[in-house]
Amino acid sequence: MKNVNFITDYREDEKCRNSFNQLAQTTFQIDFSKWFNKGYWNDKYVPYSFMNNNGEIIANASIYKMNIVIDNRSYNAIQIGTVMTANRYRQKGLSNVLMNKIIDTLKDECDFFYLFANESVLDFYPKFGFSRVDESEYRLTTNRSLRERTKNNVRKLSVDSDIQLLEAMAKNRYQNKSKISVLHNDELLMFYFLVVFPESIYYIAELEAVVIMEHEEDTLHIFDIISCKAQDIYTVLGNVLKEETEQVVFHFDPGNVEGLQVKKIPSDDDALFYLSNASIFDGHFKFPLTSHC
Repeated sequence: MKNVNFITDYREDEKCRNSFNQLAQTTFQIDFSKWFNKGYWNDKYVPYSFMNNNGEIIANASIYKMNIVIDNRSYNAIQIGTVMTANRYRQKGLSNVLMNKIIDTLKDECDFFYLFANESVLDFYPKFGFSRVDESEYRLTTNRSLRERTKNNVRKLSVDSDIQLLEAMAKNRYQNKSKISVLHNDELLMFYFLVVFPESIYYIAELEAVVIMEHEEDTLHIFDIISCKAQDIYTVLGNVLKEETEQVVFHFDPGNVEGLQVKKIPSDDDALFYLSNASIFDGHFKFPLTSHC
């Protein structure tokens, strides 16, 4: 396409970065500026973009370099995200070019590519060889004895006044045993603290555990539990459940928890696609929500 230039790795270019951020706000209502200003946007997250002659970022597909352990085997993976195109430049093949460029450039530097897609683009990624695989849902039905457990002091955290605590937890977090573990993920976790869940972060001082959670009627959604030591899920729940909480949905694999209900749940809102020469995913698994880019 004429009058369009490819540009990448421009996080230190304020004009390009601001234009990228404007497109992200328009497309996803996500503001990357606070994440950058706090110093968490590093060379793991790289935008691949097209810029017009006015210096505006008009299309993008970013990559995040991930360290992942699946069934005790380590992988270097590339997660693709923030795929977006300005309205007036859509249907011109720009995303196709960016996807091909990412795959061609990085295919020898990683074990596999993966991404999460919503229902509007489920037919797009198979064009590049991606296969869809369904993740599992991890749900627990509570009971009266669990809801009536003694509560410790649960404090809502502020991403401004409690930032040092959150940084320490993110950097030194303990990895629970699960089918999939995402390692060295602290900068991306800080994005979730700052941008996605700033009003949903709680601290259980006695357990030294941070819980990202939201109550929705009789269901508690737990998006992550971050601690520097192993945590017993039932002990954590004993601190955060409400009297009316009947169900707990974990947006990660909580490990071996008694009574946990696990089943495949196809989701068109957050469908997992991956590109690899080998079969990687089988059985029940779930990437932690806070590892999505």
